[in-house]
Amino acid sequence: MPSVRELLAEKGGEVVTIDREASVLEAAARMSERRIGALIVMEGEGIAGIISERDVMNRVVAARRDPAATRVHEVMTARVACCALDTKLDECRTAMTQHKVRHLPVVEGGRLVGIVSSGDILARELRVQEETIRYLHGYVTGPN
Repeated sequence: MPSVRELLAEKGGEVVTIDREASVLEAAARMSERRIGALIVMEGEGIAGIISERDVMNRVVAARRDPAATRVHEVMTARVACCALDTKLDECRTAMTQHKVRHLPVVEGGRLVGIVSSGDILARELRVQEETIRYLHGYVTGPN
């Protein structure tokens, strides 16, 4: 089974972060600009939490809070499930299901080194399946 390390090698390890004191409006703008569903919230060099589109919708918009006046740390998810570079992707999928999350920060040696989303895992699985189908089709039909 492939690991997080292999997935990050394919997709790249860039992680978009935001300071815990930033406004939710800034967080939403950053997610929209980057076309991503979550930001890792930092406090100095450490992970303070994660803020997702779901957090913004449920804890700000639905609660009728002002996103420009609301700080990220007020509405972020503070308890963050993480994984390591050597974590197998099926373990990530299981953790995401159990914790009902779509994003796992990747931490190695106490440092944030990447992020894995459920979409990343699904896209990789689809590529592998497509390769298998092409191989099997070639095997069954023979050389052209």
